[in-house]
Amino acid sequence: MIRWPQAAAVLVAATALFAPFAHAQLLIGQTAGFTGPVAAGVQETTDGAKLYFDAVNAKGGVGGQKIELVSLDDKFDPKLSAENARQLIEDRKVLALFLTRGTPHTEAIIPLLNQYGVPLVGPSTGAMVLHKPARKHVFNVRATYQREAEKAIAHLASLGITRIAVVLADDSFGADGLTGAQRGLERAQLKAVLEERFDRSKPDFGPVAAKLMQTNAQAVLMIASGVAVVDGYAAFRAAGSTAQIVTLSNNASTGFAKSLGANGRGVIVTQVFPNERSVNFPMVREAQELAKARGQDVSPAMLEGFAAAKVMVEGLRRSGPRPTRESIDAALDGLQKFDLGGLEISYSPTDHSGLDFADLSIIGTDGKFRR
Repeated sequence: MIRWPQAAAVLVAATALFAPFAHAQLLIGQTAGFTGPVAAGVQETTDGAKLYFDAVNAKGGVGGQKIELVSLDDKFDPKLSAENARQLIEDRKVLALFLTRGTPHTEAIIPLLNQYGVPLVGPSTGAMVLHKPARKHVFNVRATYQREAEKAIAHLASLGITRIAVVLADDSFGADGLTGAQRGLERAQLKAVLEERFDRSKPDFGPVAAKLMQTNAQAVLMIASGVAVVDGYAAFRAAGSTAQIVTLSNNASTGFAKSLGANGRGVIVTQVFPNERSVNFPMVREAQELAKARGQDVSPAMLEGFAAAKVMVEGLRRSGPRPTRESIDAALDGLQKFDLGGLEISYSPTDHSGLDFADLSIIGTDGKFRR
């Protein structure tokens, strides 16, 4: 017979054993530019992710454990991205990294992913270098920039536009998008009237605008981020250019559309998720219902974060009662035909590409994206 002191000791021991598990939080780390040129888009993608994480947590989390997203601001600086990732991995002991932003920024943290075996889910970049060959610990959700750029060029060509300029950030992101643009131009049997690079850290669009005017370009594909596109567009208009402006989905945020002001009307922005008002997609309908309860509207950028969060949660659910970095990696590697809500995603050890959805939108007079 166990006497009271002994029973109490057993109870205390059991509580000590199981309490940390019962109340544990599933720590997920994020480094992204919450300040700086891409802040608007970063905030919206993160808001979309939190929309889903909060809904899961409200229902008890995953296996009784709540998901906590630890977000650090890297100011859109690749060096700071790497340092933030190190802190999250070594000091905060996060299970996974999530929703990083930027091509060189994500590339900067890959050595850490490999060193510590940490999965990265849903990097907010469509860089081909993260898709092919498959990166062991990188699980993409969105389509590639090359796919977007190629589709944008094909659309312009279908409208009879033949004088197309490409203005790009002089970094790995710009070079990646340019590859897709060049493929699109080749298929349309066209050549760019201008390929102009600019310094991402210190852009000067005056000389670029002067060169653009000399080409009499009908359209300009800008492979750049946030503020750079806004400033470049303003410089082109100030110089007298009336060229159609096209940019990629990294700028598919309500904040970006607003920052264009009066110049926003008619700007074409490629998209990698369905129309945020297409309720025939269950994922979009789900996001809308959750956002409405908070008095929010869903933007394209929010949908990207929402979809990435769904993949992250599914990885956690499939990785056992006590998820580890290794078990999440393995669970995602075996994820097949997972329905996000009208969009299906699969991974394998040789393919971490995620979705291949690409579409076009245009900013209307109300600052909203139209399809």
